[in-house]
Amino acid sequence: MITVGAMVRGLSLAALVLLQTSCSQQAPAEVTATEGKATVQISAYGTWTSPLTAEDVFGQAVTIGQLQSVDGAIYFSESDPKQGGQLGIKKLAADDQVTEVVPAAFGVGSRVHEYGGAPYLAIGNSIFVTRMVDQLFYRIAPNQEPVALTPLGTRHADCISYSKGSRIICVREDHRLAGEAKASLVTINLNFAGEGDTFVDGHDFFSSPTINPDNTQLAWIAWDHPNMPWDNTQLWVGELNRKGEISNVHQIAPKLKGAVMQPLYAPDGQLYFIADYDNWWNLYRLKADGSIEQVTKLQGEIGEPAWVFGEHAYAFENAHSVVFSYHQNGNIHLMRQDVNSGTSEELATDFAEVGQLISADNGVYFVGAKATPERGIYKVSGRGTELVYAPPIKGLEPDYIAKPVSMSFDTSDRQKAYGYFYQPQNPLYSAPQNSKPPLIMMLHGGPTAAASSAYSSAIQYWTTRGFAVFNLNYRGSTGYGRKYRQSLYGKWGVADVEDAVNAARYLVDEGWVDPNMLAIRGGSAGGFSVLSALAFHDTFKAGTSYFGISDIEILAKETHKFESRYLDQLIGPYPAAKQVYHDRSPLYHLQGLNEPLLLLQGLDDKVVPPNQSELIYQAVKAKGVPTAFIGFDGEGHGFRKPANNIRALQSELSFYGQVFGFIPAGDLPALTLDNAVALPKPVEAQ
Repeated sequence: MITVGAMVRGLSLAALVLLQTSCSQQAPAEVTATEGKATVQISAYGTWTSPLTAEDVFGQAVTIGQLQSVDGAIYFSESDPKQGGQLGIKKLAADDQVTEVVPAAFGVGSRVHEYGGAPYLAIGNSIFVTRMVDQLFYRIAPNQEPVALTPLGTRHADCISYSKGSRIICVREDHRLAGEAKASLVTINLNFAGEGDTFVDGHDFFSSPTINPDNTQLAWIAWDHPNMPWDNTQLWVGELNRKGEISNVHQIAPKLKGAVMQPLYAPDGQLYFIADYDNWWNLYRLKADGSIEQVTKLQGEIGEPAWVFGEHAYAFENAHSVVFSYHQNGNIHLMRQDVNSGTSEELATDFAEVGQLISADNGVYFVGAKATPERGIYKVSGRGTELVYAPPIKGLEPDYIAKPVSMSFDTSDRQKAYGYFYQPQNPLYSAPQNSKPPLIMMLHGGPTAAASSAYSSAIQYWTTRGFAVFNLNYRGSTGYGRKYRQSLYGKWGVADVEDAVNAARYLVDEGWVDPNMLAIRGGSAGGFSVLSALAFHDTFKAGTSYFGISDIEILAKETHKFESRYLDQLIGPYPAAKQVYHDRSPLYHLQGLNEPLLLLQGLDDKVVPPNQSELIYQAVKAKGVPTAFIGFDGEGHGFRKPANNIRALQSELSFYGQVFGFIPAGDLPALTLDNAVALPKPVEAQ
C-alpha cells in the first residue's frame, strides 16, 4: 500500500499515480487492440460496464465470524446469502474438510446490545446457540431436535464453559421487566432448561467472561452509563470453588482509567488484557503481586472498539509466545512476541483486516482479509501464514481491482484526518480527455469505527464503473489512538463533517476528481454526517443516507440501552445540552440542504427508528429538493437480506446517474425521484 501524506505538497498525487495500477485520466482519442487484448473504449466516467454486478456484491457476500477450537477442529460462524444472510455454524476438521453443523436456515444470532456477537458455544458434539428470531438459547445435538434452555425475554452472548462442560457462563440481557434491560453474568446448567442463576450483577453492562485453565478464577469486563466500552471500563476477577460459587470479587487496577478489554488467561494461568492507559491499546498482564505490567509498547492499536461480543486480537501459542495484530498509520501488522524477553517478529504486513485470533492444538488461527479477494481463515505457520479456508466467492481479475492509497490530510483545528483513496479502474475503458471522475465519499458508522483497506466488492462496484472512492477515517475513528478517538467528543456533526469536506477539497485541489460531481454516502452515524454535510456545507452535490439520523434529540430519547448515553460524550448530556442537539440536527437546518438526497431505511430499525429518515424526506420533498425514500420491510439497523442490499445499491447508482447527468451501463430498476425536474438531462455513454 502506498502512503501519501498531505504535507508532501511538492509531489502531486498525479505523479504518484504512476506507482499503482490505474486508468489514465488523459486518455488518447482511440486505443487500438493488441493481440489477445480487447480494444479500450472511450466512455464517460460512471458509464463503464463492470464485470461486478450488485448481485455479485450481495448475492454471494459471505461473512466469517467467531472462531472456536474444540477437540482439534475449528468452528466458525458463516453467513449464507441464499438464506437471506442468516448465520450458520460450520466445522473445519483437522483434514481441512468443512461441514455444516448448524444450518444457516436456523438463523443463529444474538441481539444483546442489539449488535450481538459471539452467539454460539461448541462443547463436545453439541452446539449451544442463540437464535435470532426468538433470542432463545438452544442446545443442538447430532440427530436431535433443538432444545430451548432459556425463557423468552432473555438474550445471551459471549458464553464460556466450565465445570467439565456441564455448565456455562454467559452475558445475559433481561428484557422481561419494564424499563432498561438488566445485564448480568449468569450460569446455565446444560442438562436441563431453566432460568439459570445470576452469577455477577450490579453494573449496567458486562462482557468478555474468561476462565483460567484450572477453573479456579474468572475474569470479566464491566462498565456503567454514560461510558461506552471504548471509554472507561473495569476489569474484575473472582475466585471459583468446586461448586461453581464465586468469592473474593475485586477490581484490577481500580485507580487507572481507560478502556480495558479482551481479558484472556495464558496457558500458565496468568491474566492478560488490552488497555489504552498510554493512549494506545496495548497488551498488559496481571502479576502475582497484584500489580500490572505492560507487555507491548506500541504506538499502534491492538484490537478495536467492542461494538460486538467475542472479538479477539491476540492468542497464545504457548505460555511465553503470543500472536497479535495491531493497526498503525493505516496498516495492519501481524506479530509474534515472547512475553518474557519482549523480543518480537513480524509475521505478515499484507493484511488489511485481522481478527478472531484463537489458540488451537496445532497453532493460532484467525480471520484475515487483504486488499485482494483472499478473505478467509488463516493459520500462523512458522514465520508466516497459511490460508486454510475461504468461501467460494466471485472475485475480480487483478487488472480490474482498484488498489487503496493510504492518505493523511490537513483538516480543521490544525488536525489531520485519514482515509483510503481508490481511483477508477477498468482495463476496458478510459475516459475522455480532460475529464475527471465523480467522487463517492464513504463515511463509516459508529462513529467509533473505522474504514478498512480490505478488498471490498462494494467499493470495486463503483471503481469499475468509473467512480473514484475515498473511504474516510474522520476524527473519532479507531486505529489512531485514544486521543484521536475522543477528538470527536463534543464535536460530532462538526469535526467529522469538516473532515469529509476537507478530504473532498484536497482531492479536488490535487486534480483527481470533478468538483461538480462530489457525492457523499454513509450509514447510521455516517448517515448523520451525510445529512449534516448537505445541510451545513455546499461542497457535496449529492448524498445517500442509509438509516441516518436527522434529529439527534429524538435519538437521545428513543434509542436502545447500549447507546442511550453515547450522545452524552458525542454531543453533551441531555437535556442540559438540548440547544446543542437542536443546533446539530440537520432536520432543523433545511435552509442549507439544497442538493439531491437519497434515503434508505429499514422499517424495523430499533437503533435509528424509521422516522429519522421519514421526517427529513418529507421536509426536503416539500422544499422542492430532488429526493427519494425507500423503506425496507423486515430490516433493522443494517440490511441483512441480499435482495434488499441489491436494490439499495442499484438505486444508489441510478440516483447518481440522474443527479450527475449520465446513464449508467446495464439494466437498473426504476428509481423515481421527487422533484426530478430540477436535475440535468442525462447523457448517453459515448
